[in-house]
Amino acid sequence: MTNIFVIGAASIDTLHFAGQTVSAPGGAGLYTALAAQRSGSRAGLFAPRPQPMPNTLAPAAGRLDWVGPTIIPADLPRLEIAHHGEGRATLINASWGAEARLTPQIMPPPVHRADIVHVAALSSARRQLDFLQALKKSKQNCPLISVGTYARLVYGDTAQVWQLFEAADLFFMNENEANGLFGSVAAARVAPNKLLFVTLSQRGALVIERERVTMIPACPAVELDPTGAGDTFCGAVLAGLGQGLSPIEAAHGAVKLAAQTIAAPGPSALLYE
Repeated sequence: MTNIFVIGAASIDTLHFAGQTVSAPGGAGLYTALAAQRSGSRAGLFAPRPQPMPNTLAPAAGRLDWVGPTIIPADLPRLEIAHHGEGRATLINASWGAEARLTPQIMPPPVHRADIVHVAALSSARRQLDFLQALKKSKQNCPLISVGTYARLVYGDTAQVWQLFEAADLFFMNENEANGLFGSVAAARVAPNKLLFVTLSQRGALVIERERVTMIPACPAVELDPTGAGDTFCGAVLAGLGQGLSPIEAAHGAVKLAAQTIAAPGPSALLYE
């Protein structure tokens, strides 16, 4: 089984969608790691770990090799998100909690030994860069390094997101983020031996390899809660690549899992058969 480690965070989120409000596990790191595990890889999460473990997060904790600094549950990151349909959402409130306690200096050996390490969206691109640079300097291993981002970083810290993009082996973003970084999705290109994946909500995703752009159509889905769809896609792609699939084959499987995820609240589809 491929060993994938995700550097990120787990959160407890308040989600508003379809006229209802629910509390659910969340966090880009958690969704990505769960999707990799659900897709057949051994997955780890380097994130602040609450003690005692809240009931909301216990099912996820049981599926992952979760390591990181111990925190009290009150210090977990918390997000409040309103979904408006067709992939549109508003981040109402965000607290990063104890995320700042994650530093490259305390990355445990299992992270360095992983085959693939994904640096999920953090509170700043600078923090992501610190992890990426530490991984590249590691004497224990040279993992394949993947990075994700989000719109506030792309539009507010463009220069450092560019540094991340140029240094990573694989990069994941959505259509809005690609427009912000490249000027348009059509202008997005990558250097040789690197990969870019751009999710397009209900239209599917793009796989970009140098000058080659492949459209991956979406799978039919009834959208209930699109939280974490892009991170689910990311984790499933990483698992597929680790299992020897081509980027296009991995992306086809990933859009299927993302479609399942958005049809249920939170990460339910990643936790339960």
